[in-house]
Formats: sequence, structure tokens, C-alpha cells
Amino acid sequence: MTDSEQKPRGTFLDALRNRTVSTEVTDAVPRGLRVTTAFAWRLLVIAAAAGVVIWLVIQLKLLVVPLMVAILIAALVWPAFTWMLRHRVPRWLAIVIAVIGTFAIVSGLLWLAVWQITLQWASVQARTVEGVTQFRQYLIDGPLHLTAEQIDDYLGQALTLLQEQGQALWSGALAIGSTVGHVGTGALLTLFILLCILADGGGIWRWTTKLFPARARIAVDGAARAGWVTVVNYARTQLLVATIDAVGIGLGAFLLGVPLAIPVGVLVFLGSFIPLVGAVVTGALAVFLALVYNGVWIAVWMLAVVLAVQQIEGHILQPLLMGSAVKVHPLAVVLVVAGGAMIGGIPGALFAVPLAAFVNVAGVYLSSRAWETGKAPAPGDLIWSTVPRPRRRRA
Repeated sequence: MTDSEQKPRGTFLDALRNRTVSTEVTDAVPRGLRVTTAFAWRLLVIAAAAGVVIWLVIQLKLLVVPLMVAILIAALVWPAFTWMLRHRVPRWLAIVIAVIGTFAIVSGLLWLAVWQITLQWASVQARTVEGVTQFRQYLIDGPLHLTAEQIDDYLGQALTLLQEQGQALWSGALAIGSTVGHVGTGALLTLFILLCILADGGGIWRWTTKLFPARARIAVDGAARAGWVTVVNYARTQLLVATIDAVGIGLGAFLLGVPLAIPVGVLVFLGSFIPLVGAVVTGALAVFLALVYNGVWIAVWMLAVVLAVQQIEGHILQPLLMGSAVKVHPLAVVLVVAGGAMIGGIPGALFAVPLAAFVNVAGVYLSSRAWETGKAPAPGDLIWSTVPRPRRRRA
């Protein structure tokens, strides 16, 4: 490049510097404060952009939630689906097997839960009445020394409170029809999106990349593919965790004689897809049932079973089956899940960790310019990176 070609640029930069306003007040501001201010307004812009995105997601939740559910289900069935494709199973047949198989598993679990609830409902109801009677007697004979009249008075106040809130309860009951309609519409939309992803996910993504500038498409494509691999590995890991927790805790409840062991196992399986928090809440439910229906000592043994299953799953079986894993700290998981729940309720808690993992992997991929080097992001830089253990080939 000649000097004449460089001169206009230099002249423009010099003119820009000359037009920069500099006052005595600017010179008096400490450099640290100027740097902090520069970071602050940039962070405010980022926070504003994130706020707009979150607002749009909330406004479009009837579309976003089915989309996210379909993507998570696709990630769950992706290993089996791609395995069938690699073994020359026709795509349409692989889609049918994946979708119907998923529906059959979920329906079977729910049917088992409903079947045992129906079977044991009479005994559970009788034990509930017995437990309430014992608790009432404890309030009378225990350290509180309440009288029967005081207990009846407290119950009457609670009933009055419920009657005062009757209008709100009635309004909520009227809203059930709309909620059921939304759930049905969301289920159909989820199924349609899932079928589209399995049938032509690659074509849909190639069209999506065309929304970006031509120079950025390679980077965007590589970042998204790296994030998708992480989401698939996350889903596979959570499926393993959910299965181990459900079988272990459900079997422990059955052997200890805790009622509703199958529904407890189903709840543990579903709850384990919310990392850490779901397993803790569903495990606490199992302990509570044991305390109410079987007494303190069975509840202690149930607590020991829950803790043992989670420790064996987390420290022995999962590393043995899945290989090395770089996991996020439990505190970060709790904060991410809590933040997702505050923003989006149960769906927010469910999608918080995989979304954070996807964003982290994609961000590291872009910041390291991995599409140019061809190297994957370093595991130490990632929030969640679960890699299956490579199997040794026998000679």
C-alpha cells in the first residue's frame, strides 16, 4: 500500500483526535474511574440487550417453551436416532421409532404411577387420617399443651381464610380451561417442531445461518454445532442420572415399605432433569412420605438411601460410564436454576443449565476463533463438558 493510500486514513484519525473534547475536568478524573465508567456503560448496554431478549421470550413463551422442549427431546433421542441412521435405517422409520418410543416410555411411566396411586389410595387415605389424628393428639399432649377448642379454633380460622380467598380460587379455576388449552396447543406444537428437527434439522439450520452476514456464517455455524454437541452430551448425562436416581430411590422406597414407591421413582426421574435441585426436592418428598406413613426410623433409612444413591451415582457410576466430565460447581448450578425459575418458572429451571452451557461453549468458540484453528474449546474454559469415555479396542 502506498503512502498516498495511507494518508487519508491518517488524516481522518488526526482530525478525529483534534475534535475530541478534553476539558480540565476530564483530565482531573482518575484513570481508574474512566476505565470503570467505560466498562460500566458497556455492561449496561449488554444488560439492556439481555433484558430485551428476556422480555421477548416471556411475551412469546407459548412459542418459546414448545421450541425448547422439542430441542431438548431431540437432544435426548439424538444418539439413538443417529445410530439408526448410521445403520441404514430409513429416516422416516427412525423418526417413527424415536418419537413413538419416547411417547411410549413417558406414557408407561405415567401409567405405572397412576396405577399404583389408584391401587394404594384407600390405604394411603386411611394412614393420612391416622397420621392427622396422631398429630392432633401430639399437639394436645405434647409441649405445646393445646386444647381441642384451640385446635378447632385454628382450623376454623384457616377455613375462614380459604372462604375469603374464594374469589381468587374461583378465578384460578376458571383459568384452568385456558391453561389446558395452552398445554394441548403446546404439546402439538412441540411434536410438530420435533418432527421437523428430526426430518430436516440440517436444512433448517442452513437456512438459519443465512440470516447472518456472509463473513460470519462459518463462525456462527461452528459455534452452534459445538453448543449442540454439548447439549446432546448434557441430555445424555442427565438421562443417565435420572435413571440411576429413579431406580435406586424407588427400589429403596419399595424395600422399606414406603407407599407410592413407583410414583416416587417417576417423580425422581422427571425431577432429575433439573440438575441438583430436582434430585434434592424429589428425594425430600420420598423422605417426607416415609416420615408420615412409616415413622421416624424408616424416614432416617429413606434419607440414607437417597444420599447413598446420589453419592454412588455422582462419584462412581457416572464417571465410570461417561468418563471424565468438567462440571459446573453446585453453587453455580443452584444460582442458574434459581435464576431460570425466577424468570420462567418450571420451564426456566429446566432449560437454565443446558442454555447456559450452550451459550458458554458458543461464546468460548467465538472468542477463541476456533473456526480458524480447527481446535475445540479447551475443557477448562467450559461450564459443562461431558465427554463419553473412549472405549479401548481389543487387539
